[in-house]
Amino acid sequence: MTSSRTLGSSDLSVSTLGIGCNAFGTRIDLEQTTAVVDAAFDHGVTFFDTADVYGKGRSEELLGAALAGRRDEVVIATKFGMDMEGVNGDDGGRRGSASYVRTAVEASLRRLGTDRIDLYQFHTPDPSTPMEETLGVLTELVAEGKVRAIGSSNLQAWQVVDASWISRTGELASFVTAQNEYSLYNRTAEVELVPACLELGVGILPYFPLAYGLLTGKYTRGEAAPEGTRLGAASQTSRLEGANWDRIEALQAFADARDISILELAIGGLAAQPAVASVIAGVTRPEQVADNVAAVSWTPTQDDLAELAGIGRPEQSYTTFAPR
Repeated sequence: MTSSRTLGSSDLSVSTLGIGCNAFGTRIDLEQTTAVVDAAFDHGVTFFDTADVYGKGRSEELLGAALAGRRDEVVIATKFGMDMEGVNGDDGGRRGSASYVRTAVEASLRRLGTDRIDLYQFHTPDPSTPMEETLGVLTELVAEGKVRAIGSSNLQAWQVVDASWISRTGELASFVTAQNEYSLYNRTAEVELVPACLELGVGILPYFPLAYGLLTGKYTRGEAAPEGTRLGAASQTSRLEGANWDRIEALQAFADARDISILELAIGGLAAQPAVASVIAGVTRPEQVADNVAAVSWTPTQDDLAELAGIGRPEQSYTTFAPR
């Protein structure tokens, strides 16, 4: 069973491990999706993260169907703002506009089969729409009860800070989470995003915590990817060829020295980092849910964290920021 945490400054309590639903409706069907959701319930996972753009709405539909009769037992996060290629109508390239956000939220509510979204996330910046407008309509949706809390995704640190300032000065709802790429392999978020979120009380929701699979233990320097694995696909060859094997092998050695798997290190070690609220890991099979729950239960000691800080951490990171 996994523990729980609060999402930033919100009142949303979620499991420390979240289920990434990007494969729902694209790589797995309703029967397989239901099996994954059932496994999540069996292991105490209560947090499901999807987006309208995943399968052009199909992920939301399958998640809603799999949760039928159990919706009140979970926290559902979804996102808006990426190109839906006309599924939500003509957006004019302004997917942060008030009119589009209202169209998008109604479509997501319908597909999910629910009357509210627990965490509604702005999926990517919209340079054509002022942030004041986006936050304004999100504030209205919170007041109307259609959304419980709001978050951002793929914003740079300065944009997270700017949005927070706009919310405070304009008396608008604030982003309580930031969902960005972050793993023990790719720690660039620690340069600016982590210290910004720590200062603002924003919870980080790391995606790609396994670095596209590089931190699963399936791959070895100089060897082809095993058949059927994610990085075995022709489109992923460059990720394997360009991987930082020195870093991967250092993490593997760290894990071996503690008699844990690199998967346990990748998920449990990331969950122990400052500001991390829940680690979102995409799955396609029930056994992956069990493996990830076991992994997040590994808790590093302070000595572990100190040693881990020397592997792949950017020189300019939150350790250089003195608390106020």
